[in-house]
Amino acid sequence: MSELFDDDPRATPPPRQAPPRRSRALLITAVVVIVAIFGLTGFSSIYTDRLWYQSVGYGNVFSTLLWTRIGLFLVFGAVLGGIVALNIYLAYRFRPLFRPNSREQTNLDRYRDVITPIRVWVVLGVALVVGAFAGASGMSNWRTYLMWRNGQSFGQDDPYFNRDIGFYVFDLPWVHFIVDFSMAVFVIAIIGALVTHYLYGGLRLQAGSDRLSPAAQAQLSVLLGLFVLAKGVDYYLDRFDLVNQNNSLFTGMNYTAENAVLPAKNILIGVAVICSILFFLNVWRRTWQLPTMGLGLLVLSAILLGMIWPAIVQQFQVKPSEADKEEPYIARNIESTQAAYDLEDVELTPYSPNTSLDATASQLAPLLSSVPLVDPKQVSPAFENIQQERGYYSVAEVLDVDRYELNGSDRAIVLGVRELDQDGLSPDARNWSNLHTVFTHGNGIIAAYANQRDAENAVTSDTGADAPSSSGGLEWAQGINNDEVDISAELGDFETRVYYGEKSPDYSVVGKSAEDAEDIELNLPVPGSDLGSTTTFDGPGDASVGSTFNQLMFAIKFGEPNFLLSGRVNGNSSVLFERDPTTRVEKVAPWLTVDSDVYPAIVDGKITWILDGYTTTDRFPLAQRESFEEMTDDALQVQTGIQTLPTDEINYMRNAVKATVDAYTGAVTLYAWDEEDPLLRSWMGAFPGTVEPRSAMSDDLLAHVRYPEDLFKVQRYQYARYHVEDASDWYEFNDRWAVPEDPQAPGVFQAPYRLFVGGADASNFSLTSVYVPFRRNNLASFVSVNSDADSGEYGKISVLRLNDAEATDGDQTSGPGQVANDFISDQRINEALLPLKNSGARVTYGNMLTFPINDGLMYVQPVYVSRQVTDASYPELRFVQVKFGDDIGYGTTFQNAIQDLFGSGTDPIVPDPGEDPEPDPEPEPEPEPGTLQGRLDAALDDALEAFDKADTALSNGNLGVYQRQVAKAQELLAQVVDLRDRLEQRDTNDEG
Repeated sequence: MSELFDDDPRATPPPRQAPPRRSRALLITAVVVIVAIFGLTGFSSIYTDRLWYQSVGYGNVFSTLLWTRIGLFLVFGAVLGGIVALNIYLAYRFRPLFRPNSREQTNLDRYRDVITPIRVWVVLGVALVVGAFAGASGMSNWRTYLMWRNGQSFGQDDPYFNRDIGFYVFDLPWVHFIVDFSMAVFVIAIIGALVTHYLYGGLRLQAGSDRLSPAAQAQLSVLLGLFVLAKGVDYYLDRFDLVNQNNSLFTGMNYTAENAVLPAKNILIGVAVICSILFFLNVWRRTWQLPTMGLGLLVLSAILLGMIWPAIVQQFQVKPSEADKEEPYIARNIESTQAAYDLEDVELTPYSPNTSLDATASQLAPLLSSVPLVDPKQVSPAFENIQQERGYYSVAEVLDVDRYELNGSDRAIVLGVRELDQDGLSPDARNWSNLHTVFTHGNGIIAAYANQRDAENAVTSDTGADAPSSSGGLEWAQGINNDEVDISAELGDFETRVYYGEKSPDYSVVGKSAEDAEDIELNLPVPGSDLGSTTTFDGPGDASVGSTFNQLMFAIKFGEPNFLLSGRVNGNSSVLFERDPTTRVEKVAPWLTVDSDVYPAIVDGKITWILDGYTTTDRFPLAQRESFEEMTDDALQVQTGIQTLPTDEINYMRNAVKATVDAYTGAVTLYAWDEEDPLLRSWMGAFPGTVEPRSAMSDDLLAHVRYPEDLFKVQRYQYARYHVEDASDWYEFNDRWAVPEDPQAPGVFQAPYRLFVGGADASNFSLTSVYVPFRRNNLASFVSVNSDADSGEYGKISVLRLNDAEATDGDQTSGPGQVANDFISDQRINEALLPLKNSGARVTYGNMLTFPINDGLMYVQPVYVSRQVTDASYPELRFVQVKFGDDIGYGTTFQNAIQDLFGSGTDPIVPDPGEDPEPDPEPEPEPEPGTLQGRLDAALDDALEAFDKADTALSNGNLGVYQRQVAKAQELLAQVVDLRDRLEQRDTNDEG
């Protein structure tokens, strides 16, 4: 290779005039400064990241990511850069010694005169540039590389190529990348060789004959042969991609792919091999005739066999009898889709709706106390206005629903963390010291009972129209302004300071210079804590900024000189950054897709953020591929920004990991939840020691683990079509379901809700939803998944399939949209709401809940009222609407609505209109006890009281009392039905 560095004896470069020293010095200085700025910025980012990973105990993740990326960058950059440089050198080394005189060569002399003196730098520059692009490409495929290096077996083969599914998930993507990269290398090498040969006379375009020198012909023939051979390998790999291709009907192999495309790929492999041999033989032959014919044959075959022939087969052989041709392929798609989305063991139960109220009586006891009337989206403003205490505290836009064992029974709790929101600070308080050393954290949680009942799980008069304005129609379980702190009294004191949350500042500098120094961090005294109005963070922190070097690094990272200048930064200071729980989990486990719903819980004496992590792929053979965003988008979805999915489309998903983030220390812990998942085992091999076994989870943590929402949404979306297991019915869209639109948010799916379900005891904490028939509005089925991690049936999906879904319109069960229309068009409800609307109040409808009761389904919807013209307004729970069968009831409480549903002649209590939608109502006159109406009301009140006693007995484990009270309530409700029939008969006779 020495000739590349020797002077060309035939080229005498003209003398060059050196640029002025001052200009050259300025240019060098500018280049050095720019490189230093970028280099220092990059180094500070890497250095501070290293500190962060070490502080959270995941230093091996940082080192694995860093060295894997560096290694891939160097290897792929060196391969492409080296091969391109080698081919340029060979083209220059074997250039013709003599060039004929021609206008073409004369014009090229000027370029040779410029390049020849600096040819070494030109070659190195080209190699570095193309190598940098190649290295960046290789570095970006670190996930593919690590999955290939740590691939696992699924223990299941595909039916077409008899390859383990792990081959498609782990091996095939990496091999594809290597082959595609190889073809790119050969193409760029051919371009480099062509340019060099043309510049130095090896390629003469204007020559009548012998346009290529023997050396040029040999070199280009080898490179073209290698490229075509690599294309043949690519055709071979394309065969396996047929099990994951998107077709017009489904994802995977279809009739045309197996009978037209697959044979075409096999033929193209043979043509490509023959074509490459012809190119290799052309090294010794002096004609391009055979290689050109071979290349033309390859191109023509690719068009005829790869494009036209499959289209002909599809149009004239498949289309006329598509159902029959595609039936076996659809069957395999159904089977693979159910396996990929873990839908193989769904319990499907026929369900015949019964609209008889008296037959439903035995189910009302658990229902009265288990319905979560509080909408986690609508009450977020109430949480802020009533319990935030200061304007710079806030809660999430959509609150979370969890369960706690309080007073011996499981209670559904709507809760949010009181986080610091610096946007609420006044402009004059927004200086660096306040933003980053004083206002550093939030405090405590705010919680309300989801069923609008008090700590004893009993109905109180302080709900509905009787609720004081300070309650927002809620029964508080934890907060500043309530007299009884039920959660902390039951669970004990816990660490209430929240330094890590969804609204935490970008960074905070914490720590005081000495033990006796004054605390400067503002703190909010809350129930469950004995801290005062100021405090100091005493956790480990994310990185020390005590040293001048670390202060410099963070000053560069955040663009803030106060790290070096402020007296608030001392030798004991630490900086807290990357504080969002989702971000922290994604950094320590960059291979996970994190659920969009991060929820807090009080676990082992501290506020803990619990997150669900998914392993996903789009390479599961024959399984249906869909957009993750499309499947999970609903009325409560909050966009979290970056997802760690390499592609938005997936066809395999597992809840592989449960993660926790300590809201005070920021400690991140990953637990293997689905320990059999091959993708999880692969990533645990790539990052050993980062995931704890499932057995390491504490009992307290397990009590708050729940079934993840995004996984349920994906399964719900797929099961709507893939509950149909007959290929012919699937093709004809028979019995296809759909997730209904949210009645209050057209265009998006109705969100799933967490409820207590399970028949007589209603003890299963579940995530629930409903289906409607495809492009229809009536109800098709009710679906729930067990969310109790302590239960042996956690994750079990149960579907109640309505037998009347395909009945005529008059015999169908109404869907959520139809029920919402029934509520809106109900005359009595409109008469109750109209005065409030006319008075300037804003009426908002909450979540539409669906409950199985006996052999029927009851709909429950809370109604919220708020002032429209004040900044401090927030929705208050003022009404509850219920529907069972064709009967509608409403009232200011759920119990009042149930009373109305059973036909009481007394209208529910309705607040009077006015400027304030909260005035105390005038009491309705009581019916005379001796009348039919009075007897009906008394029997109904006694029945509801019996149900309350039964529910209390069930919570205390007294089954004997429970059964006696339910039996008593059933007898009383039978009297209610009889008295109602007599009243209706009397009214009919009076009208006659």
